[in-house]
Amino acid sequence: MARSKPQIILSSLDLERIEAVLAALPASVFPGKAELQAELDRADVVEPQAIPPTVVAMNSTVRFAIAETGKEFCLTLVYPRDMDGSADRISILAPVGAALLGLSVGDELTWPGPGGKTMTVRVQEVVYQPERAGELHR
Repeated sequence: MARSKPQIILSSLDLERIEAVLAALPASVFPGKAELQAELDRADVVEPQAIPPTVVAMNSTVRFAIAETGKEFCLTLVYPRDMDGSADRISILAPVGAALLGLSVGDELTWPGPGGKTMTVRVQEVVYQPERAGELHR
């Protein structure tokens, strides 16, 4: 039985920026576009200063695990333009990046992974969040 998806929370600023990125991308270039758009459409949207401190926002550094492999990661969720090849960043357009967006600590979400296999992403800690740090206009 499929569990219901956890609630996701986005800042209005992140939502605007992500929608602009998606608008510029044809679905042929980004296979996960429909899934990410569906997540944006079901999100609770709040002002940046109202984002709870335990929510994964854009430019947050998040510690998470993939349930199927037991592997743990600590990565910063970034826009495609901020991908600079460093190993500690993940794009919002990557399957794991799209899955993490808007989740809270303790949430898990099953998401289509690379090669069509599903993966379950569990958020363990939001190590850094711009909104929590008072950086509302990053």
